[in-house]
Amino acid sequence: MRIYVAIDDTDSIEEGSTGESANRIIRMIEKRQWGNCQGLTRHQLLLHPDIPYTSHNSAMCFTADIEADYLDLLIKEAGEFLELDSAPGSDPGLCIAVEGHIQDERKLINYGYEAKKRVITKEEAYQLAREIGVVHLSEHGGTGIGVIGALAGVGLRLTNNDGRFQGKLVLKAPGSTITVTEILSSGPTEIVQSLDSYALGEEEEVRLGDKLKTVLLNGKRTLLVYQQEGSTKWETCTRAQLEKY
Repeated sequence: MRIYVAIDDTDSIEEGSTGESANRIIRMIEKRQWGNCQGLTRHQLLLHPDIPYTSHNSAMCFTADIEADYLDLLIKEAGEFLELDSAPGSDPGLCIAVEGHIQDERKLINYGYEAKKRVITKEEAYQLAREIGVVHLSEHGGTGIGVIGALAGVGLRLTNNDGRFQGKLVLKAPGSTITVTEILSSGPTEIVQSLDSYALGEEEEVRLGDKLKTVLLNGKRTLLVYQQEGSTKWETCTRAQLEKY
């Protein structure tokens, strides 16, 4: 079965990384041969004075295909891991949902979008989880407000249209030109697309920027590109252009 695993607020200003914590859970699943995990995405949530966060207030989510018999064990082990691994002063939350078992995916997706726009309480998160049958939502230290973002992370991943994949693409040196065919054959990218949704052809060329990040769009790992004003040449998007993803 396919599951969604999301965590939030495992770090502090001084130490830790929610992305690295998620990667360690991925390695645990695969090392113990419970299943296979897919790309880890970062989902930006609301930045607001009433929300305690370190630097970005983002949740991390990945999908995994596992045997049903391992689900309870994963819930137990992932929770214990967060309690031991999370930074002092953090407020970790864990959410695990099973594809096809969520009673109202639209409500969860709407909640994810709401978490980008307004302050949400823990009580709202737990109430929604109970209503729609999310398998597991739990807090593992501090105030536990990470459950808010963890639940939102699953909702946003369900959209298939939100989140930046963790890690940078390794292609040619910055400033180099590369064809779409080379990009697609060199790594996990599934499509090269412009900001206005034009899918580049295989022989079209792209000039590479300094930091190559892919985003989740229409269910595909997408490398976004743009043309500077007055130019016909494609370039990979800047970090500022990717901030909304």
